[in-house]
Amino acid sequence: MPLDPTLAVILKQSADAGVPGLHELSPEEGRAMYRAMNKGANKVAIAEVENLSAAGVKVRLYRPEAKSADLKQPCLIYFHGGGWVIGDLDTHDAPCRLIAQQTNCVVIAVDYRLAPEHPFPTPLDDCFAATQWVFENAEQLAIDPSKIAVGGDSAGGNLAAAVCLKSKLADRLKICHQLLIYPVTDAAMNSQSYIDNATGYMLTKDSMAYFWDHYTNMDQRNDPLASPLRASDLSNLPTATILTAEFDPLRDEAEAYAAKLTAAGTTTLMKRYDGLVHGFLGMIDVLDSARESIDLMASQLNKAFSGQI
Repeated sequence: MPLDPTLAVILKQSADAGVPGLHELSPEEGRAMYRAMNKGANKVAIAEVENLSAAGVKVRLYRPEAKSADLKQPCLIYFHGGGWVIGDLDTHDAPCRLIAQQTNCVVIAVDYRLAPEHPFPTPLDDCFAATQWVFENAEQLAIDPSKIAVGGDSAGGNLAAAVCLKSKLADRLKICHQLLIYPVTDAAMNSQSYIDNATGYMLTKDSMAYFWDHYTNMDQRNDPLASPLRASDLSNLPTATILTAEFDPLRDEAEAYAAKLTAAGTTTLMKRYDGLVHGFLGMIDVLDSARESIDLMASQLNKAFSGQI
């Protein structure tokens, strides 16, 4: 399918303006650029937004309805994207608000520490600690502990998948679903989608190499907690929803992970968004198909929360 016409205009404008690639920037410059890119996103109003500390990890709680001791709501713990190097609570404030509103669940976004200052496994450790904190404090948070899912986009999807794997290894935290939005699942960077979409479609192969180099050393990249696709056993994991984009270097590894989960007996929905690029979650204000992805996420989460998947 051709590139979405609106996206084609955006990408041409970016190319004409000579916007540097992330791999050409320092981490600090990349973070500033990413914040600027997401600063103007439309933010829906919801009942409560509160910054908290989860066992020393900064988190932001979004509650679509006023807190009530009599109402125990489902919860999505969300890990932002940005290659483990850029991104924060503010860059993903808009989609977290929208997911909370559309799903009618509490969303808790995690501000894990970033590489290269805090390389693997520190970001994962922060995400796991925050997830454990939510389970341990579900009563005080007015959350139903049987209805807690994890999710994230890009590197955040990688972290969500890894949290599920780590939880399985530790035999803890009964996570009910994993929502993986164009996730990083493998460090190889040699798939056909990496060849076809190496440049020109927002995320580039060079930028992914930059992210991996900041996040891990070469010896760590075979670890399934860094590259979930390399896990030998994907059975007995939470049900999964995996979204991919046609023009994304990460497309094939994400779809391979969906197939491997399915083969292991994990109920998995995989949806490819044709005509879109990596990062479409940040384009919900301008792309109809990107906005529609929120509807699918909400539907899948609500099915998971109600035990339908």
